[in-house]
Amino acid sequence: MPEADERRETAEQLALTLSEHGMQRMAARVLAAAIFAEQPTLTQGELTEELAVSTGAVSGAITMLTSVGLVERVPAAGSRRDHYRLRDDAWARLFSRQNEVVEAMLRMARHGVEITSEDGYARSRLEEMRDFYAFMVGEFPALIERWQQQRATKER
Repeated sequence: MPEADERRETAEQLALTLSEHGMQRMAARVLAAAIFAEQPTLTQGELTEELAVSTGAVSGAITMLTSVGLVERVPAAGSRRDHYRLRDDAWARLFSRQNEVVEAMLRMARHGVEITSEDGYARSRLEEMRDFYAFMVGEFPALIERWQQQRATKER
Protein backbone atom coordinates (compact mmCIF):
# COMPACT_ATOMS: atom_id res chain seq x y z
CA MET A 1 0.00 0.00 0.00
CA PRO A 2 1.53 3.36 -0.96
CA GLU A 3 2.42 5.73 1.89
CA ALA A 4 -0.48 8.16 1.25
CA ASP A 5 -3.03 5.32 1.25
CA GLU A 6 -1.56 3.84 4.42
CA ARG A 7 -1.59 7.26 6.11
CA ARG A 8 -5.22 7.80 5.04
CA GLU A 9 -6.22 4.35 6.34
CA THR A 10 -4.48 4.95 9.67
CA ALA A 11 -6.18 8.34 9.97
CA GLU A 12 -9.55 6.66 9.44
CA GLN A 13 -8.69 4.09 12.11
CA LEU A 14 -7.84 6.91 14.52
CA ALA A 15 -11.13 8.64 13.66
CA LEU A 16 -13.00 5.42 14.37
CA THR A 17 -11.25 5.06 17.72
CA LEU A 18 -12.09 8.66 18.64
CA SER A 19 -15.73 8.24 17.66
CA GLU A 20 -15.99 4.97 19.59
CA HIS A 21 -14.92 6.94 22.65
CA GLY A 22 -17.43 9.74 22.31
CA MET A 23 -16.26 12.19 19.67
CA GLN A 24 -18.69 13.01 16.87
CA ARG A 25 -17.77 10.96 13.81
CA MET A 26 -17.15 13.83 11.40
CA ALA A 27 -15.20 15.83 13.98
CA ALA A 28 -13.07 12.74 14.56
CA ARG A 29 -12.39 12.38 10.84
CA VAL A 30 -11.46 16.05 10.45
CA LEU A 31 -9.20 15.91 13.51
CA ALA A 32 -7.48 12.77 12.23
CA ALA A 33 -7.01 14.37 8.80
CA ALA A 34 -5.40 17.41 10.45
CA ILE A 35 -3.10 15.20 12.49
CA PHE A 36 -1.97 13.13 9.49
CA ALA A 37 -1.71 16.05 7.05
CA GLU A 38 1.72 16.54 5.51
CA GLN A 39 1.16 20.26 5.05
CA PRO A 40 1.09 22.74 7.96
CA THR A 41 -2.51 23.87 7.35
CA LEU A 42 -5.62 22.71 5.52
CA THR A 43 -8.53 24.61 4.03
CA GLN A 44 -12.12 23.52 4.41
CA GLY A 45 -12.11 22.62 0.71
CA GLU A 46 -9.03 20.44 1.11
CA LEU A 47 -10.64 18.64 4.04
CA THR A 48 -13.86 18.19 2.05
CA GLU A 49 -11.91 16.68 -0.83
CA GLU A 50 -9.66 14.51 1.37
CA LEU A 51 -12.60 13.06 3.29
CA ALA A 52 -15.02 12.94 0.33
CA VAL A 53 -17.82 14.54 2.34
CA SER A 54 -19.97 17.66 2.11
CA THR A 55 -18.75 21.14 2.87
CA GLY A 56 -21.44 21.44 5.54
CA ALA A 57 -20.22 18.34 7.34
CA VAL A 58 -16.65 19.66 7.43
CA SER A 59 -17.83 23.12 8.48
CA GLY A 60 -19.73 21.71 11.46
CA ALA A 61 -16.77 19.57 12.48
CA ILE A 62 -14.37 22.53 12.26
CA THR A 63 -16.72 24.59 14.41
CA MET A 64 -16.79 21.89 17.07
CA LEU A 65 -13.02 21.31 16.99
CA THR A 66 -12.21 25.01 17.22
CA SER A 67 -14.67 25.50 20.08
CA VAL A 68 -12.89 22.88 22.20
CA GLY A 69 -9.45 24.18 21.26
CA LEU A 70 -8.13 21.26 19.23
CA VAL A 71 -8.02 23.04 15.87
CA GLU A 72 -7.36 26.71 15.18
CA ARG A 73 -7.87 29.03 12.24
CA VAL A 74 -4.61 30.57 11.06
CA PRO A 75 -3.67 33.21 8.50
CA ALA A 76 -2.15 32.09 5.21
CA ALA A 77 -0.30 34.70 3.18
CA GLY A 78 -1.78 35.18 -0.27
CA SER A 79 -4.88 33.08 0.40
CA ARG A 80 -8.44 34.31 0.74
CA ARG A 81 -9.53 30.99 2.25
CA ASP A 82 -9.50 30.14 5.94
CA HIS A 83 -6.74 27.73 6.89
CA TYR A 84 -6.88 25.38 9.86
CA ARG A 85 -4.34 23.37 11.80
CA LEU A 86 -4.07 21.23 14.87
CA ARG A 87 -3.16 23.49 17.80
CA ASP A 88 0.35 23.04 19.16
CA ASP A 89 -1.09 22.51 22.64
CA ALA A 90 -4.15 20.53 21.54
CA TRP A 91 -3.72 17.57 23.85
CA ALA A 92 -3.05 19.63 26.97
CA ARG A 93 -6.08 21.79 26.13
CA LEU A 94 -8.27 18.73 25.71
CA PHE A 95 -7.04 17.31 28.98
CA SER A 96 -7.67 20.64 30.70
CA ARG A 97 -11.25 20.66 29.42
CA GLN A 98 -11.68 17.20 30.91
CA ASN A 99 -10.65 18.79 34.20
CA GLU A 100 -13.84 20.88 34.01
CA VAL A 101 -15.89 17.68 33.85
CA VAL A 102 -13.95 16.19 36.76
CA GLU A 103 -14.52 19.35 38.82
CA ALA A 104 -18.25 19.20 38.07
CA MET A 105 -18.35 15.56 39.17
CA LEU A 106 -16.50 16.49 42.36
CA ARG A 107 -19.03 19.25 43.12
CA MET A 108 -21.92 16.82 42.61
CA ALA A 109 -20.29 14.16 44.79
CA ARG A 110 -19.69 16.69 47.59
CA HIS A 111 -23.28 17.83 47.40
CA GLY A 112 -24.46 14.23 47.43
CA VAL A 113 -22.43 13.51 50.56
CA GLU A 114 -24.03 16.54 52.24
CA ILE A 115 -27.59 15.43 51.56
CA THR A 116 -27.38 11.68 52.25
CA SER A 117 -27.55 9.96 55.60
CA GLU A 118 -24.22 9.17 57.27
CA ASP A 119 -24.85 5.45 57.57
CA GLY A 120 -26.45 4.89 54.17
CA TYR A 121 -25.15 3.04 51.13
CA ALA A 122 -25.44 6.14 48.97
CA ARG A 123 -23.18 8.13 51.31
CA SER A 124 -20.46 5.50 51.09
CA ARG A 125 -20.59 5.44 47.28
CA LEU A 126 -20.64 9.24 47.10
CA GLU A 127 -17.68 9.55 49.48
CA GLU A 128 -15.68 7.21 47.25
CA MET A 129 -16.70 9.25 44.22
CA ARG A 130 -15.78 12.50 46.00
CA ASP A 131 -12.40 11.17 47.11
CA PHE A 132 -11.56 9.90 43.61
CA TYR A 133 -12.47 13.16 41.87
CA ALA A 134 -10.73 15.26 44.54
CA PHE A 135 -7.58 13.21 43.92
CA MET A 136 -7.86 13.68 40.15
CA VAL A 137 -8.41 17.45 40.45
CA GLY A 138 -5.33 17.66 42.64
CA GLU A 139 -3.19 15.68 40.19
CA PHE A 140 -4.18 17.36 36.89
CA PRO A 141 -2.14 20.57 37.32
CA ALA A 142 1.05 18.65 38.12
CA LEU A 143 0.53 16.36 35.12
CA ILE A 144 0.05 19.30 32.76
CA GLU A 145 3.10 21.06 34.21
CA ARG A 146 5.28 17.96 33.81
CA TRP A 147 4.06 17.56 30.24
CA GLN A 148 4.89 21.18 29.43
CA GLN A 149 8.37 20.76 30.92
CA GLN A 150 8.97 17.60 28.91
CA ARG A 151 7.69 19.26 25.76
CA ALA A 152 9.93 22.31 26.29
CA THR A 153 12.97 20.05 26.78
CA LYS A 154 12.17 18.12 23.60
CA GLU A 155 11.82 21.34 21.54
CA ARG A 156 15.34 22.53 22.41
